[in-house]
Amino acid sequence: MRKHLSMRSGNPALNAKIFTSAIQDRSELMTIEGTVNKTAMSFLLLMVTASYTWTNPSPGLMMIGIFGGLIMAILTIFNKTWAPYTVSGYALLEGLALGGISQIFEKEYPGIVGQAVFLTFGILAALLLAYKTHLIKPTENFKLGVFAATGGIAIMYLFSFIMSMFGTGMSILNPNNTSLLSIGISLFVVVIASLNLVLDFDFIEEGAEKGAPKYMEWYGAFGLLVTLIWLYLEILRLLAKLYFRRN
Repeated sequence: MRKHLSMRSGNPALNAKIFTSAIQDRSELMTIEGTVNKTAMSFLLLMVTASYTWTNPSPGLMMIGIFGGLIMAILTIFNKTWAPYTVSGYALLEGLALGGISQIFEKEYPGIVGQAVFLTFGILAALLLAYKTHLIKPTENFKLGVFAATGGIAIMYLFSFIMSMFGTGMSILNPNNTSLLSIGISLFVVVIASLNLVLDFDFIEEGAEKGAPKYMEWYGAFGLLVTLIWLYLEILRLLAKLYFRRN
């Protein structure tokens, strides 16, 4: 069995300490196949509600999805045994948000959503292959670098949110900002979000190897879904900036 790092992912929902407490319940054990199935089920639920708000745009439903999804995420992180129930709710609510957000971007930049979806799953497939073939290895330095970058990005988002409450914001995050600095920052964020997928794969593998309880399959699916949603939104932002720059 290969040795795993003490901290797997830059994703704040996923860290190795989770398994220390969760591993005590061994009635049913976590497997990679089970986690894949739960991820697929969660994604299907997300697509159902996303399709609804895509065809029936509603600012109200979109806001319910954003804040409801945040609540479900917090409940899942702090009550991991609830994951078999809260993750489904998270997927449904996030679907409401993503469908509405995607529709807004599509109206402003025709064709952007299809490109973003293709790139998101292309990156997922490419990094999964790279991970399984050991082309990319989550070494200690790799882990620390991604974790630090993710934390820095989170601080930047928080700072921008606080500024927006006073009527301003960080212009470099605005999709209409076509400066090379703004595009470069978006590209950097996309790269870091992508690299978090590699660490999430490793986190899930560690859980299966250590014999974590069955409900951790749902938690692993949750963490992967969080990263995929983040990646998709950042790709949308980057493509919007490139669209404006071309035109």
